[in-house]
Amino acid sequence: MKTKLVLYNTLKRRKEEFVPLNPPFAGMYVCGPTVYGDPHLGHARPAITFDVLFRYLADSGYKVRYVRNITDVGHLENDADEGEDKISGKAKLENLEPMEVAQYYTDRYHRYMEMIGVLPPSIEPRASGHIIEQINIIERIMEKGYAYESNGSVYFDVETYRRKHDYGKLSGRVLEDMKCSSRELEGQQDKRSPWDFALWKKASPSHIMRWPSPWGYGFPGWHVECSAMSVKYLGETFDIHGGGMDLLFPHHECEIAQNTAASGHEAARYWVHNNMITVNGQKMGKSLGNFITLEEIFSGRHETLEQPYSPMTVRFFILQAHYRSTLDFSNEALQAAGKGFDRLMKAVEAIDNIVPSHSSSVDVGELEDRCLSALNDDLNTPMVISALFDWAKIINRLNDGTETISASDLDDLRILVHRMVFDILGLSGEQAATGMNELVAPLVGILLDLRTEAKDRKDWVAADYIRKRLSVIGINVKDGKEGPEWEIEDSSSLRSE
Repeated sequence: MKTKLVLYNTLKRRKEEFVPLNPPFAGMYVCGPTVYGDPHLGHARPAITFDVLFRYLADSGYKVRYVRNITDVGHLENDADEGEDKISGKAKLENLEPMEVAQYYTDRYHRYMEMIGVLPPSIEPRASGHIIEQINIIERIMEKGYAYESNGSVYFDVETYRRKHDYGKLSGRVLEDMKCSSRELEGQQDKRSPWDFALWKKASPSHIMRWPSPWGYGFPGWHVECSAMSVKYLGETFDIHGGGMDLLFPHHECEIAQNTAASGHEAARYWVHNNMITVNGQKMGKSLGNFITLEEIFSGRHETLEQPYSPMTVRFFILQAHYRSTLDFSNEALQAAGKGFDRLMKAVEAIDNIVPSHSSSVDVGELEDRCLSALNDDLNTPMVISALFDWAKIINRLNDGTETISASDLDDLRILVHRMVFDILGLSGEQAATGMNELVAPLVGILLDLRTEAKDRKDWVAADYIRKRLSVIGINVKDGKEGPEWEIEDSSSLRSE
């Protein structure tokens, strides 16, 4: 390979050189969304983080198999073995089939990931499509003596596992400390210990999401899906497992225990975790009620925002912080990111205005060395951006004639900048293509508010007139479950009358 990439391995608590099992192939599994609501800024960070890693591995010559799952069953309300399945709960509220909810929000997730420049993974398995694989791994765990059946459910026996293995090796959690602070959860009476976790949950006859199993009708636990799907597509030992730091415990800790119990060793060799996006120092998330959806950011329809922001502004905002550092959200931070992104795009465009000279007074190799050095050092995107900003000043000097560059060096500069900005960082200058132009979005929002007011007073003629007039200029309006949604058919179709 052309590079020596170093990644911070959470399992070892240190940076390690990335050496794949079977070069030039590289396998990466990343925990995807639980699809019961619109994607928010907290979903965007892991998606962008591992998108950049995916891009850089491919740029470095690896043939990457990137697996990112969709959780459409088994994720209970409190991330433990209590409460209702999140998707089933949403389905009841909306009076829909659970898979209808899952499909709707999966489509929405795909749409918004595409808008922020996230490439689709090589494989995107769904938990509901791998019930047999999950049953198989549960049976293997039971055969090894690390799980037990209780009243139609199957639980992982943490105490038995601890006699031979280190439960807590990834997260650093100490079970004795957990015992002191743990509370008895409702519905936990079937467990031998409160810290045992469900591999399979018994489902009542009225439960919609239920499958036959050796233990009766039920559904898989949240943690077992990733153990089953990662090894199915990447093998019992693979290179990288990624996800947000909020998944360290219990999700990833339980994955390691499951894989070790089933096969004798943990599956992933490098565990890579992005840190959280915070709001006033508190983690952003649905359960905390402080999340902001990507749609709200792109449309500007959120009380904390003074204006709409483009998808590339959001991507740039996330990339300008190292993935392992916390990133605090605010309107001011997005404003600064928007200005920084515009400055970078202007520098990229300005390369085409440079007139080459016979010789160079600048060293293009210096930019490449800085960018690759930063990427190889645990994917340090802020340092890549810093190098590009330094060269934005040099590009200005090349344009005003205070620096010179040869024709061949200019070609190298153009190729290098495009490679770093577009191919690896995944940024794009095509703002209109996102369908959320920063000027168009607030204007459409005003018209849709007027249309909603017209519908409230049953003025159907006025409401229909607004929808039709927007359609004439290429903006399609659909009435969704949570209010009107709109999109531009094509950036070239937006036209004046």
